[in-house]
Amino acid sequence: MSNANTVEFDLVIHNGKLVIPPDIISSSIGVKDGKIAAIGLNLDRLPAKKTINAGGNYVLPGVVDPECHLAVHRSLKDDFISETKAALAGGVTTWGLMLTSPTISREFKEIKQPEDSVPFSLVIPILQEVGDEHSMVDYFLTPLVATDAQVEEIPRLAEEFGATSFKYYLHLKRGQETLGQWEPQRKIGIYGFDDGTVYIGMEHVGRLGPPCIVCIHPENWEIIRVVQARLIRQGRKDNAAWDERSPHFVEAMHVRQYAYLAKVTNCPLYIVHTTTRETVDEIIRARNEGVQVISETGFHYLALDHNVYKINVPLRDRETMEKLWVALASGNVDCVGSDHVNHGVPREKMEVKGDVWKTISGFSSRVEALLPIMLSEGVNKGRISLSRCVEVCSENPAKAFGLYPKKGVLRVGSDADLVLVDLKKKQQMTRSMLFTSAGWSVFEGWEMTGWPYMVFLRGEVALEWNEKEQKHNVVGKPRGRYIPRKLGHATYPAES
Repeated sequence: MSNANTVEFDLVIHNGKLVIPPDIISSSIGVKDGKIAAIGLNLDRLPAKKTINAGGNYVLPGVVDPECHLAVHRSLKDDFISETKAALAGGVTTWGLMLTSPTISREFKEIKQPEDSVPFSLVIPILQEVGDEHSMVDYFLTPLVATDAQVEEIPRLAEEFGATSFKYYLHLKRGQETLGQWEPQRKIGIYGFDDGTVYIGMEHVGRLGPPCIVCIHPENWEIIRVVQARLIRQGRKDNAAWDERSPHFVEAMHVRQYAYLAKVTNCPLYIVHTTTRETVDEIIRARNEGVQVISETGFHYLALDHNVYKINVPLRDRETMEKLWVALASGNVDCVGSDHVNHGVPREKMEVKGDVWKTISGFSSRVEALLPIMLSEGVNKGRISLSRCVEVCSENPAKAFGLYPKKGVLRVGSDADLVLVDLKKKQQMTRSMLFTSAGWSVFEGWEMTGWPYMVFLRGEVALEWNEKEQKHNVVGKPRGRYIPRKLGHATYPAES
């Protein structure tokens, strides 16, 4: 591993089981200047400013959550303040913010107009200023591009701002039957684009090379509108109808369509929220045809069925959920994210029981359950190994978005973003422990087995479990920083 010599560490964690896929090793970890300086036995015998006994528990790299949407329903500043605390509670130390340019603002505007879709080069400095002042976690930006002008700006965004991933909301594409019908268009400020816009962006990404990547939300609204109208005419109002109005094939067909375009443009493709077996089949097909495709699913698609609540993309049925676990374990699905959105209001103001069409789509505080659900429903129920859990929650997202090995791994030279986990601890999720400003979670009342009880950001404690009060305590002031990726590097340069 590493020769510690006689250095005085800032922190030593000993008597822990370090999860370094594919291995789990009993060892100590030494931290200096925010980075992992040594991994080896008996580091606790060496000088250190602080020493922590892990008590035989597991030490994981901090979760790299690739998908989060701040500032949709409240100000960017307010969401940074509350929701990054929620992220820590879910084991997240690096957050991928997928944002439109109108949501990156010092002043909140509920309805965004087409003219609010300004170039990202004008607003990224605002994101960095607000985030570096208020974020509890490190963060990076995936611009949610919506116009030809924004995608033509991709080379500049990559070179000057380190933004190397770009996302398309394919369900909000231009069309006479769709323009203005989707509420998210007005909430986040996307008023239609077409395949030409997608093509321009893929061309740029293909030319720029690693770590640039295009992300897509695959869901064909033009077909969904037809199916939804039929369900409404049938009188369906149950939650499962929300799943049925977005049939599996409308997700899978977008993967096939845009994987082909990615092949034409030599562009790596990232599938955001893979939720169906049919989608997985198309991902496998594209990979066999030589397309570089990385697949993400949300942890909620692995734990909640379509009768529970209304979100977009829909929760699916139990059979599909189990197939997703198999795909995740086998390597056909690579990453897990939260797709966190904070509505800032209680559940009672969102849900209209018995009428899925009147219920507001989305549920808050997803991120606070991310790692607990993956440990409880995945690892402790034998669906995935702990090493695989670390791969899909930390290592693979870091690799996909050009952050590895700075993030996502326990390795000498990497940032000391660490999570201590008691894999046997049983803990119920309660409303009183939540940090999200919405104040509720769909996972309330769940008893989970496997719990993150201490989180470190760059070697300093950021969160610790308070057993007496049955909640996490945030430690210290906001220390999160904007992370620009390094154009031209498949991996994040070790010296950075």
